[in-house]
Amino acid sequence: MTLTQAEAFARLTLLRSPRIGPISFRQLLARFGTAEAALEALPEIGGRGGQPYRAAPPEQIEAEVAAIRRAGAKYLFHDQPDYPRLLAEVDSAPPIITYRGDLALADAPCVAIVGARNCSAAAVKLARDFASGLAGEGFTIVSGLARGIDGAAHEGALPRTVGVIASGIDIAYPPQHGELQERIAAEGLLIAEQPPGTEPRGSQFPSRNRIIAGLSSGTLVVEAAPQSGSLITARLAGEFGREVMAIPGSPLDGRSAGCNQLIRDGAVLVQSVADVVELLSGFDGAPRSSVREMAGTGFDAAPEEWAEAEPADVERLLSGAPVAVDELVRQSGAGAAAVQLALLELEVAGRLERHAGGRVSLL
Repeated sequence: MTLTQAEAFARLTLLRSPRIGPISFRQLLARFGTAEAALEALPEIGGRGGQPYRAAPPEQIEAEVAAIRRAGAKYLFHDQPDYPRLLAEVDSAPPIITYRGDLALADAPCVAIVGARNCSAAAVKLARDFASGLAGEGFTIVSGLARGIDGAAHEGALPRTVGVIASGIDIAYPPQHGELQERIAAEGLLIAEQPPGTEPRGSQFPSRNRIIAGLSSGTLVVEAAPQSGSLITARLAGEFGREVMAIPGSPLDGRSAGCNQLIRDGAVLVQSVADVVELLSGFDGAPRSSVREMAGTGFDAAPEEWAEAEPADVERLLSGAPVAVDELVRQSGAGAAAVQLALLELEVAGRLERHAGGRVSLL
């Protein structure tokens, strides 16, 4: 679709405003039709939730747009034709991303290759060889530009690779991957969700991981410890209905414990590029892996329901303990749109927290 300049600016303003995340952004568009209308309604919504509300100031958005231009990057909105098809299927997909490079790479069959930063030399070689072999088979390799396995996967796949970063599009992280990040932007595709100038923080890496998993029909973990962020990516892939694969390792090496546990939990054991190609060629959305499936989000309301709904009385059902939105829909007896509108009011007022798996709690 073609956005007017005013609507594009309004969408940026909406997404950069306090307490507006990917889910609330989409709900506001569904409710009001345009970001311009949603911005007009935000003060009233925040007031109903019990707090005054002020959106991001225009000068903040103007400065961001100028920084994107200086970085040689572009914006991509979630409902534009070039937005990656598989990522668009994820409820929490970024409504706006910034990118440099060839967007067509993200619409080719994609495989995420992830793993530990502190990894063995053998695992680095495996990651590089798998990435090179899969790229030769026509797959795009997606990873997060971290040290260790991620960097090796990008290097093996260039130029058929997508780097997803937790910082702004103009920030190289880690610094030692600055040259690699620039090569990916020039020869492959570099994607960021955060505004330009944003330095990466710990909370942003799981958000980056959901993009890596969302872009890919399958995620391969090469080597990972039990608490590795790579396992977050793998479990998100399972929640999104994508294939989850792991390369087994020695039980004597703690760096392989995460992969071995994933296999016990239902990931597919793979030992060669051919195993991955067999699993993902013509992937139809029915994975062989059985890594945990996602709880419902209650976001499957028809457009006409959003236009006509009034907020349901759900605050009485909420507490500090996370509960699935689908459960709130069942217990309240209200429609999905009515429940989500009530949650939206609480979120805009700063009284609601969203959790993984479509769960929410009161702050």
